[in-house]
Amino acid sequence: MPRKSTPREPATETAARPAWLPDFRPGKGARYLQVVAAMEQAVADGGLSPGDRLPPQRQLAELLGVDLTTVTRALAEAKRRHLVEARGALGTFVAAPTVELAQMVDLSMNVPPPPEGLDFDDLLRRGMSQVLMRTDANLLMTYQLGGGSSPDKAAGALWLAPMLGEVAPARLVACPGAQAALAALILALTPPGGTIVTEPLCYPGLRLAAEQLGRAVASVAADDQGMRPDALEAACREHGARVAYLNPTSQNPNARTMPAQRRRDIARVAEQRGIAIIEDDPYWLLTPHAPPPLAHYSPAHVYYIATLSKCLSPGLRTAYLVTPPAADQGAVLAALRSFALMSTPLSTALATQWVHDGTALALLGNIRAECAARLALARGMLGSLGHPPSAGIHMWHLLPSYWTSRELTQAAHAEDLRVTASDAFHAGPNPPNAIRISLGGVKERARLALALKKLADLLARMPRQHREIVV
Repeated sequence: MPRKSTPREPATETAARPAWLPDFRPGKGARYLQVVAAMEQAVADGGLSPGDRLPPQRQLAELLGVDLTTVTRALAEAKRRHLVEARGALGTFVAAPTVELAQMVDLSMNVPPPPEGLDFDDLLRRGMSQVLMRTDANLLMTYQLGGGSSPDKAAGALWLAPMLGEVAPARLVACPGAQAALAALILALTPPGGTIVTEPLCYPGLRLAAEQLGRAVASVAADDQGMRPDALEAACREHGARVAYLNPTSQNPNARTMPAQRRRDIARVAEQRGIAIIEDDPYWLLTPHAPPPLAHYSPAHVYYIATLSKCLSPGLRTAYLVTPPAADQGAVLAALRSFALMSTPLSTALATQWVHDGTALALLGNIRAECAARLALARGMLGSLGHPPSAGIHMWHLLPSYWTSRELTQAAHAEDLRVTASDAFHAGPNPPNAIRISLGGVKERARLALALKKLADLLARMPRQHREIVV
């Protein structure tokens, strides 16, 4: 006897579109990567929580207006990033982050964040393909004169135009990173045993290079606008210093930007006293509305360093040094060649290619957007406890009175978080009670959010009291 058919249920209305699904935008990477990035953002913002069930793949494809393959690739990538887990016939669910958080999360290394939706593998493949098409491979695998080729210097001049305007390529030196440029300038501009003056809080790489090269570093009093001009004059008289080091834009570590008038005043002191200024300016392009560099106000006295490591990628190992028009560039090159015969030809060629073809500028725009998103995330996670800047890749966090910088750093390490204590940047006693938090070293924004939440919870509670056990 034929089985009686059961009437089908009437078709349900189209499912509501989840708020976390992306609106695809050109220039933001492949669509499947935009889906993954939206998922990461939703986890960070709380729009998706561990255990939430995602719509079936076909339904997701319909809601997004894409083919099933795009959704399949997106979910595979999300699974690889431990964002989701498949539970057979039950479907796909937002994964719990316990395994990832068991690893150390590094909030101590100042690197630019990977932009949302960027396929860096594809970017590198295309970039290297262009380099090999336009360059003799033999030249990339042999010794080259230090200071960069003509195309390298032309790329440097193009990259520096927003900061300094037109720069003669002859004034440029392409260096294997800012640290190498800094060490070369210390050797070229100061005598053995000489003194470099800088702000009380400064980049640790300066102190390290000076110490290794047998130079002293003396602190110059600063206020909330940066180094004080009167204190600079006094320090130069006291120590006989002829070189000052400054990082005036989104300063490392306190993220402060020196205003234009203070830059003019410092430049005036340099001109009056014949002081050379080393201007280390890695964050200018990440800082909207930054004043012109010190080199703009006193080009005859400022050696300007701009590295690609902090605004594009450390792997490029390329920094541009601009020397004053009348400077002895030969002395700088000789100092540089004494420990770094040349920049790595392959990475420098890639940097040059990217600057000339516009890839570097496009990548910079994406990194700026990612920096802004991460700083907004930090403000949301840390609330009133934090004072994040409006731009850049790090923040300076003043601690509540019940925490010291060293104690908080150690407690964070015990929680699988790595931050940097203030004494790493401060010479002498009584460093500020603060930590530096770097926002670019964590690849996934969702994981960064979880780390910042953990740090905020740690900051909000009192330190544990350590009591001796007496037996």
